[in-house]
Amino acid sequence: MSSPPTAAGRPTLEQVAALAGVGRGTASRVINGGDKVSERARLAVEDAIEQLGYVPNAAARALVTRRTDTVALVIAESEERVFGEPFFAGVVRGIGAALGDADRQLVLVMAQASERRRGLDRYLTRQHVDGVLLLSLHDDDELPRRIRAHGVPVVVGGRPQDGTPVGFVDVDNVQGATLAVSHLVAAGRRRIATIAGPADMVAGSSRYQGYVDGLAAAGRAVDERLVERGDFGRDSGTAAMRALLEREPDLDAVFCANDLMAAGALQALREAGRRVPEDVAVVGFEDAPVAASTQPPLTTVHQSPEQMGREMVALLLDTMAEPGLDHPGRMLPTRLVVRDSG
Repeated sequence: MSSPPTAAGRPTLEQVAALAGVGRGTASRVINGGDKVSERARLAVEDAIEQLGYVPNAAARALVTRRTDTVALVIAESEERVFGEPFFAGVVRGIGAALGDADRQLVLVMAQASERRRGLDRYLTRQHVDGVLLLSLHDDDELPRRIRAHGVPVVVGGRPQDGTPVGFVDVDNVQGATLAVSHLVAAGRRRIATIAGPADMVAGSSRYQGYVDGLAAAGRAVDERLVERGDFGRDSGTAAMRALLEREPDLDAVFCANDLMAAGALQALREAGRRVPEDVAVVGFEDAPVAASTQPPLTTVHQSPEQMGREMVALLLDTMAEPGLDHPGRMLPTRLVVRDSG
């Protein structure tokens, strides 16, 4: 066996091979767990690694093992929304914890439509990640299809509206919204409005469908004058509530598609001198921290973003382990949390 090299800097695979007295290919097979290596060569390479303090290059090893131990989470929203809305923080916490338990690294990518088209196709490949989690997609987003074309497993947060064959985890938004409207009907409310979310997002369209179903169960039809849409932000809830009050001042309840919009609606109702819940009952969706701190505290539909994140990782790991099998989507139940707003 030759003497240890004296070259400065980080030890290389070539130095390991030279010290062990084997070829570079043999040293590489030992490092990456190959089985076509003699016991004598394996021991020599292991001894050389110990002497030199050699640390395998993760990127090079990934080319051999075809594993990077990295999962990308792509959130199709602006940084302002991702860091400003508690839903995203909860999902990221759940994903991070579940990936940590599985000894996987998380790469977080925040990209809106134009950015996704420019660069993500080249990054979201097997050379960089083992799988991809997608969150907050809109109807026209082709990213799931493009990633699958690279052979990379994909799981989407939110049921695809267009029937795209991709694994997903979602909250039962229809069930939750129906619970909210049924609660308002049972409380004797006659003019139940809604501040719906974006129609091109599954949470927006599904919660609106639950509103429709809840009214239908009570023998009522949707009155379009009682429908406004927001973007899930607080300011949009305030603007939508003002528009509803101007158009239909006799409304006595409003179901909001998330808690931030409900908080905005409460602000508009205070400004208009309407008492909650005496004059207008308000129900939100999500059970975010803000729901317990509004005045009055908000009745809302509970969902668990952290559980959603964990379930997304579990489904992705199943898909990565058995890529040839069909892994059905997972729907998480909701429940109503009754507080003082309605």
